[in-house]
Amino acid sequence: MFGLWKTWKALEARGIMGINRRNADYVLKYNKRSLYPIVDDKIITKERAIAAGIHVPELYGVISTEKEIDNLDKIIGGRTDFVVKPAQGAGGDGILVIADRFEGRYRTVSGKIISFDEIEHQISSILTGLYSLGGHRDRALIEYRVTPDQIFKSISYEGVPDIRIIVLMGYPVMAMLRLPTRQSGGKANLHQGAIGVGVDLATGLTLRGTWLNNIITKHPDTTNAVDGVQLPYWDGFMKLAAGCYELCGLGYIGVDMVLDQEKGPLILELNARPGLNIQIANDCGLTLRTHAVEARLEELKARGITETVQERVEFVQELFGHIPAVEG
Repeated sequence: MFGLWKTWKALEARGIMGINRRNADYVLKYNKRSLYPIVDDKIITKERAIAAGIHVPELYGVISTEKEIDNLDKIIGGRTDFVVKPAQGAGGDGILVIADRFEGRYRTVSGKIISFDEIEHQISSILTGLYSLGGHRDRALIEYRVTPDQIFKSISYEGVPDIRIIVLMGYPVMAMLRLPTRQSGGKANLHQGAIGVGVDLATGLTLRGTWLNNIITKHPDTTNAVDGVQLPYWDGFMKLAAGCYELCGLGYIGVDMVLDQEKGPLILELNARPGLNIQIANDCGLTLRTHAVEARLEELKARGITETVQERVEFVQELFGHIPAVEG
């Protein structure tokens, strides 16, 4: 018992945030329940982003009822690739990524060949709420399939890598690159076996990674180093994430973004309850950074000042950035 107490005190001293602190001090404090639908429903998030002039993957169609599944062929049209996902899904569950057509059938991003009927069945499962938060009836989105930038070719296995930035009251506090693996089935979800790689806020340079809660420096499938990679458009990603505070009104969020080969940075979704593994990837506690931002907010409030997106980004880059890259 004493050993556990010492471990807890050591983690607390490093500013490691646990789930209880995240929920009580940040999610409940900064996120109004009335605003949750904006981030919990991907269709609403997408509509709000488009209205704000923020780029997102193109929406081909929405299926809300069993009868509307009959419209699937028309929605797909002659496209050879697309994504089917639940509007209220979480953790990547229920997402079907079609990469190509083959002899009247469809090839998923992992190489599995499936029929049109199987796609319809997946949509039917989505509608029943099988993958939704709380198990409520859901809607299915059919949207553009992101083609990842070539920068990720050597450090990702199939699928689409994404960038997660945690934002407190418009201030980015920590960033992570999530890389698909063979184990994750080409999906960028840590709980399914993807890799989380820390990212320096100031430079966009990748740090070390975490895979299945172990520290790593190389991708298990490509064997290439995951640290020391310069992410393109980094300042753009930081500003996109910071601006999502105004977009949704929630004070503590995870912003998930991708870098498309042709369309550049795109916002995938927002998360009102972002996970905590990002701390392992960055070898840094979230609490140290969130306390610094809260102190900044108090200082600005006393002076009657509200910072712009640009000013918020510059503040955190100066305070939290320039972390030495991992060697070896």
